[in-house]
Amino acid sequence: MIEPNPKADLLRYLQEARDALVWKLDGLSEYDIRRPLTPSGTNLLGLVKHVAGVELGYFGDTFGRPFFGEEPPSWWYTEDAEPNSDMWAAAGESREDIVGLYRQAWEHSDSTIAELTLDAVGRVPWWPEEREEVTLHHLLVRVISDTQRHAGHADIVRELIDGSVGSLQGRDSMPPGDQVWWEDYRSRLERVAREAGG
Repeated sequence: MIEPNPKADLLRYLQEARDALVWKLDGLSEYDIRRPLTPSGTNLLGLVKHVAGVELGYFGDTFGRPFFGEEPPSWWYTEDAEPNSDMWAAAGESREDIVGLYRQAWEHSDSTIAELTLDAVGRVPWWPEEREEVTLHHLLVRVISDTQRHAGHADIVRELIDGSVGSLQGRDSMPPGDQVWWEDYRSRLERVAREAGG
């Protein structure tokens, strides 16, 4: 019989989401990873930067294990940063800087997760006082959900850039079909939408 290991299960799903998100940058130019492709400015490198901050906050600050110690935090991680500053990369922030920070965030988070029990209680300082106490389990579920959500955003943004799809390299999870098949499929969906729309 397999012994249940809830913490390992949660960490596996978190790591799959992390890997999927970072993989979406592979093979793209600096311009393409920064391009805002939605009206709200969603871009691939900004998504990675955002989730790095999410992990540093929830698995660091919340449990009294701040990532930024003697060194001051990055400009976008401060309380007085402009709105959405964690959702895009400034010209001086390279892909290597942001992905490197995200990987360091993984290590920091994984250390917190390894050292604490799932029922360990932390305090989220930016949440309302009546809700600020949470368990590690609660935050793991929340961060998995958030990271998977943004990995889904990255799927769509990457497809808009170069047509690439899939959750992980070599695993596209898509039905077989060549370009003509997909064009016909999309055209059929458009026709159905127009008919349904009157």
